[in-house]
Amino acid sequence: MKGLLPRQVHPILQLLMLVGLAVAGLSLASLLALILANQVYGVSLTQFGELSAKPQAAPHAWAVLMLLQGLSLAGLGAGAAVLPLVLQQSPSDYFAPRRLAAAWGPLGAAVLIVCLIPLLSTIVTWNAGVHFPAFLHDFELWARGMEDQATDITKYLTNFSTPGRLGVGLLVIALVPAIAEELVFRGVVQRNLVRWFASRHVGVWLAAAVFSAVHMQFFGFVPRFLLGLVLGYLYEWSGNILVPMAAHFTQNAFQLVLIYLAQSHRLPTSFDPDANQVLPWPTVLVSAVLSAALLYGLRQRWATPPAAPATPVS
Repeated sequence: MKGLLPRQVHPILQLLMLVGLAVAGLSLASLLALILANQVYGVSLTQFGELSAKPQAAPHAWAVLMLLQGLSLAGLGAGAAVLPLVLQQSPSDYFAPRRLAAAWGPLGAAVLIVCLIPLLSTIVTWNAGVHFPAFLHDFELWARGMEDQATDITKYLTNFSTPGRLGVGLLVIALVPAIAEELVFRGVVQRNLVRWFASRHVGVWLAAAVFSAVHMQFFGFVPRFLLGLVLGYLYEWSGNILVPMAAHFTQNAFQLVLIYLAQSHRLPTSFDPDANQVLPWPTVLVSAVLSAALLYGLRQRWATPPAAPATPVS
């Protein structure tokens, strides 16, 4: 029996299907989070809506917000993961058309991200201090208010008073977003933008812009856009979604571990992981050089086809 969909579905239609599936997954996951929060922690619908505004005043707020964030992102990623099945394709062929012959690909991507962090942190500091033109003053005030609110929630969620909390944070704030966001933005959005415009570069840059804009953090747009570019090219070059997932997870997890070490007084007291500190220029220069070298090396490695097996001598 033939499927209802044509063999080649237009990229625009696939993107529209992604939106529908993602909204459905997000809605179902949020409903599940509400039910679990009510049954496990006794949180009512009204209290559920007030948690983000005043989490410190609500009992079990940390656990409930982590539950909501984890399930919501999982629902979003599930929507993207279901898309190939709707298109009657294999998810492994859709998201990872090029199989990984060894673990060096994800490992190399993880090392690249660690090398890139000092350079990105400098751009974070610059972007946080950007001011809009005078005619956008009201918008800037609104955007900074949104940014401050998001920062307050992030600081609350990353209060890792125990190793168990850090473990939950690594799962909810590092692993789940790495899987879900890469499936959505690289696996579906970038893939279809590349097909639509018949250009790798246009697809990668547009997907990175969408990836950064969706986070609604205007004073962090540029560094997240640059991160999206790196993740996008890692996916294009490797042809396997596990590579940008590994890089994304490393970026998130590295920051969480630094926060935990600072909170547990295992780092110098002068180190503040939440502050936008300008790093010494030699550190930034080394970061830029190492990152460029790793990017070039990974690009060359993936561009080289695997060697054919030797023909036995008769």
